[in-house]
Amino acid sequence: MRAVRVVRHGEPTTEPTLSVAMREGSQAEHRAAEDSAFMSELLGGRVDERGYADYLLRLRRVYAVMEAVVRAHHHEPAVAAVHDAALERLAAIDADLDHWSPGVDRTVASPATDAYCARLCTAADEWPTLLVAHHYTRYLGDLSGGQAIGRILDRTFDLDGAGIAFYDFPEVGKPKVYKDGYRARLDALDLTADETARVVEEVRGAFRLNRALFAELGENLAAYAR
Repeated sequence: MRAVRVVRHGEPTTEPTLSVAMREGSQAEHRAAEDSAFMSELLGGRVDERGYADYLLRLRRVYAVMEAVVRAHHHEPAVAAVHDAALERLAAIDADLDHWSPGVDRTVASPATDAYCARLCTAADEWPTLLVAHHYTRYLGDLSGGQAIGRILDRTFDLDGAGIAFYDFPEVGKPKVYKDGYRARLDALDLTADETARVVEEVRGAFRLNRALFAELGENLAAYAR
C-alpha cells in the first residue's frame, strides 16, 4: 500500500507509507538476522534445551526494558498508536523459562543484550517515536516468523504446547488481522519524510542488535548441539 503525499511546492509525489518504508527499508538487515548461524541451527532442530534457554534469558532482558520504556512513554502519540498490553511478553518468557530451566538464575552476562537494552533507553530519550521501530521489529516478528519458530520447537522437543507461551497471543486473535490493523495505525501517524527516515534507520538498527545477539549465541553452538 502506498500513499500520495503533497510536497512543499504543491506537486504530488507517491511515497511509501510508514509501514512499507519500515519493511522495505530494512530488508537487508532483516535477512542478515534471519540467516544467522544460531537461528539456522535452532530452526533446523539442532539447538538443545540449554541453547534455547540462553536465548530466552537474553530476550527476557530485552523485553523487560522495552516494555518498561514503552509504558513510560505511552502518552506519546506514536507510542500510543502501537502500545497494547496484550502484546507484552515478559510474563510468557518467565513461564517458558520455568519449563526450560526451572530454578536457574535468570541473570545473564551478555554484551549484546547490554547494547540492545542501552539502545532502547537511549532511543526513548532521543525521540520516543523511535520506540515504534523496536516495538514493530520485535512484536510483528513474534506474530510472523515467531509463529513458525513456536511450531518447530513444539515438534522438535515434543512439547505438546508446553514451554512456548512466548509465541502464544491469546488476546490478539488472528495474527494477520492484528498485523494489518497495526500497520494501519503506523500509517496514520503521517510522519514527515525526515521523521520516517529516522524511524526506518532505527528499524535497521534494531535488526542489527538482534543479529549481534544471535552472533553471541552462535559462539556457543558447539555446546548447544543437539
